Amino acid sequence: MPDFTTSDGLRLHYEDRGEGTAILCLSGLTRNSTDFDYVAPHLSGRVIALDYRGRGKSDWAESDSYSVPVEARDALELLDHLELPRAAILGTSRGGLIAMLIAATAKDRLTGVCLNDIGPEIAPEGIAAIMDYIGRAPEQATLAEAAAIRSGLMAGFEEVPQSRWIDEVAKHYVEGENGLTINYDPGLADAVRAGGAEPAPDMWPLFDALEGLPLAAIRGRNSNLLSPETFAEMQRRRPDMIAVEVPGRGHVPFLDEPEALDALARWQALL
Repeated sequence: MPDFTTSDGLRLHYEDRGEGTAILCLSGLTRNSTDFDYVAPHLSGRVIALDYRGRGKSDWAESDSYSVPVEARDALELLDHLELPRAAILGTSRGGLIAMLIAATAKDRLTGVCLNDIGPEIAPEGIAAIMDYIGRAPEQATLAEAAAIRSGLMAGFEEVPQSRWIDEVAKHYVEGENGLTINYDPGLADAVRAGGAEPAPDMWPLFDALEGLPLAAIRGRNSNLLSPETFAEMQRRRPDMIAVEVPGRGHVPFLDEPEALDALARWQALL
C-alpha cells in the first residue's frame, strides 16, 4: 500500500497508476482517493490520487490541521515524495480549493487545473447541506440499506443506476457489528464548524491566480454548491476556460459522464 510521511509525521495513503503526464486527483471534503475510480480508466498519463489526512486509509490528525492550507502542503509534499516537480490537479470540491490555493502560492508546481463543481464562491445552501451530514454515521445498519435510500438523499441526481449507489456507499462507509461508520475522522466536523464561524474569505484572487494555466471547470447542472452565477463569472474572467455542465447531476458529478469526459479530454490535450 503506497504511502508517505508528511513533515508533521502523518502517514498518508495515495494511489499511483500509469505513466506520463502527472495528474494529481484531490477529492471532496469527507471523501477519498476512491472517488476517482470511475474516471481513472479514461485519463491518460500518470494518475495519482491522495487520501487527505483523516480520510480513507490515511492517519487521523489533530482537528485544527484539517484545513485547506495544511492539505495543500500535504499535496505538495506528495509531489516531492514522488520527485515530481510539476503536476496538473483534478480537484473535486475541496480539492479544487486546494488547487486554487496552490496556484496562488506555488504556481510553478502546476501544469494545469480542472475544477469539479467548485469555484471561488460557495452557495449557502451547499454549505448547509454539508453541515447537516458531516461527522455523522448513517442511520442505516447495512451497506445494502444505505444504498437502497441513497438516491433519495443525493439532491439533484437523476437516472443513476442502483449499482452506482452500491459502489458509493461501499467507498465511504464501513459495515460492522454495530452498523455503519464513516471512513473519515469525525473530528473533521469540528474543524469545518470552527472555520464556518469565521467570515468567508474572498477567494476570487485565488481563482485569478490560475491565469496562464490550462483550466477546465465541470458543474453539475443541479449543483447546490456551485451556483450558475458563480460559474458564469468564472467563464467571464477566463473566457478560454473549458466549461461544461453535466445534466442530471448535483454536487458532485462522478466524472465519467460523457460531458465530463469530453471536457477532461480537451483539458488533457492542453497539458
